[in-house]
Amino acid sequence: MNESQIDLAHTVALGSIGDEDQRAVADLLESDDPVLRAAFTLEVQQTREALALAASVPAVPPPPALRDRLLAAIATDPPNSIHHPHTALRNGNGRSSYPVRD
Repeated sequence: MNESQIDLAHTVALGSIGDEDQRAVADLLESDDPVLRAAFTLEVQQTREALALAASVPAVPPPPALRDRLLAAIATDPPNSIHHPHTALRNGNGRSSYPVRD
């Protein structure tokens, strides 16, 4: 299976498939390649099992000291600037017109 077919299998497993993807799945499952069909079906099944397993794991509260450590780290190393890529102006090469400081 190629990467796009694996992505398609994950989309099927998540239940978030659109009309265009439904046609691609139908084409794949109607393929003359039984190995491809089996691999696709197995990928969907394994992804669903992994999602079910992840959903069944109980949430564990973070250690009590974690919040204090995070706040201390932020206080000692504040960001120089906030970069919002979706609002920055872009030049012809796709990069921000403004310098980004770390």
